[in-house]
Amino acid sequence: MGVTLLANENMVRVAVVQASPIIMERELTADKVVALTYQAADKGSKIVLFPEAFIPAYPRGLNFGTAVGARSQAGREDFASYWKNSVVIPGPTIDILGETARKAGVFLIVGVIERDNEYSAGTLYCTTLYFGPDGQLLGKHRKLKPTASERLIWGEGDGSTLTVLDTPYGKLGGLICWENYMPLARTAMYSKGVTLYVAPTADAREVWQSTIRHIALEGRCFVLSCNQFVTKDMYPKDLACYDELALAPEIMCRGGSAIISPLGDYLAGPVFDQEDILIADLDLDMIPQSRFDFDVVGHYARPDIFQLTINEEKQGTRTRMLKNR
Repeated sequence: MGVTLLANENMVRVAVVQASPIIMERELTADKVVALTYQAADKGSKIVLFPEAFIPAYPRGLNFGTAVGARSQAGREDFASYWKNSVVIPGPTIDILGETARKAGVFLIVGVIERDNEYSAGTLYCTTLYFGPDGQLLGKHRKLKPTASERLIWGEGDGSTLTVLDTPYGKLGGLICWENYMPLARTAMYSKGVTLYVAPTADAREVWQSTIRHIALEGRCFVLSCNQFVTKDMYPKDLACYDELALAPEIMCRGGSAIISPLGDYLAGPVFDQEDILIADLDLDMIPQSRFDFDVVGHYARPDIFQLTINEEKQGTRTRMLKNR
């Protein structure tokens, strides 16, 4: 891919892709990631971010036939379809995304629904994948605490995937959606030195803008927040529980993607009610400039009073069983 390089080595161009998946279609959505990544790279972007749960979908508006104490056969069938279209690591989708990152020469960050391929044949996780410009899967983060009805379809991640990566542009990492309301989870990211903070989300509310601007100010980091734009007519009509969408609005998710400076200012966005690729040039000198008067885990910290312990041990089923013996 041909890209335009910035003349200033202290600058990096980034892209946030606000788009819709091909809902419940893993391969078609992966193809869309490929096309949009190349578009972002052609604009000179070196970091490209996609939304939470982009492959194969954030199933907004569906309850999979559940009620307290009851599940329906139609809901089981839709969950099975969701499961079949989830991403296995390693697997063909990982190969496609990695090759795309390599050809585009970018750090590619994509929200997927990950199928547990180690301990369980059934559990799904809401996961952020990080690919390097060499095409390698450099790391992943599994959502620690699915919110509300998300707990019906996703398992909980653990501290072993609190990923922060070293890049030529700074330390890259972040949290997913409402994890960003967990103060200690944010502090864990800050303690790892993150300067490029990604916040893929499904939250299109106006108040989410306050959240990402607060994170930028609190962490004195660049924040890249990415959401989907989805309308009801994008849902496949053959869903067994399609009637659950009867009262849903036509615009299911407005978006609201944005790129924020370490002093809380918008560098791009927010964008609502359309698909778009947001581009911003990040002045990396803003990190030390912004931390001159506030460094949350540096000179503004009080470790003599406050201490954070992070358990980064992998907590798989076998680990828990051994601990309980």
